[in-house]
Amino acid sequence: MIEVSNASKSYGDTMVVRDVSLRFPQGGITSIIGPNGAGKSTLLSMISRLLPMSAGTVTADGLDVTRTPSDVLAKRLSILRQENRIPARLTVRDLVEFGRYPYSKGRLTPEDRKQATAAIGYLMLEELADRFIDELSGGQRQRAYVAMVLCQDTDYVLFDEPLNNLDMKHAVGMMKLLRRAADDLGKTVVLVLHDLNFASCYSDYMVAMRDGAVIHHGPPDAIMTTQVIRDVYDMDVEIQEIQGRKISIYYT
Repeated sequence: MIEVSNASKSYGDTMVVRDVSLRFPQGGITSIIGPNGAGKSTLLSMISRLLPMSAGTVTADGLDVTRTPSDVLAKRLSILRQENRIPARLTVRDLVEFGRYPYSKGRLTPEDRKQATAAIGYLMLEELADRFIDELSGGQRQRAYVAMVLCQDTDYVLFDEPLNNLDMKHAVGMMKLLRRAADDLGKTVVLVLHDLNFASCYSDYMVAMRDGAVIHHGPPDAIMTTQVIRDVYDMDVEIQEIQGRKISIYYT
């Protein structure tokens, strides 16, 4: 379980995450939602140790992320950031194999290559395995990065806005893949998402942030209400239930 205790982050006099305490459910998908500037990505970056905290602690299965050696933590927790730029010209297979670095330290074993091949297959990238990353479409490239993260084979997988720059079809495909990873592979998946409907339809748990603080959290049915959405976004939205899922239909 990931547990955040009194975590804060400030830049000078500006507080961007305010005293967050939260336990993320084990297994399934948890989505962090909220308006721009709510502190969602900052919180995720602190959980993954990409950003130092100004105060507080984060643990994953009892391991303090700020004190655990990198090679140990990298076998328990992985993250895909919003921006991923690889300066070298790599094939899809090369990129995915980077996910094995915590285990191989750059010297791939047969088991590492087996894991990479499995991740490529899981993301349906077999036909693209020998293509260069810069030759791929945005959706294909995003699937390659997800394959790299899954190849790292961690219990906790964090994604910061994984639907960025994806059209509707590819966004749906990505959410289905992440849902499969949670269900079939037993991963605990934590996402930062802007789209309320994707969050409500594919998540088991939702965390709503505003002004650096967590103001609501719970299952989608508890979050997808007009009052909660008004609290989070300061606007009204009509919520309807379709096939057992609550979604936002239009804004008023």
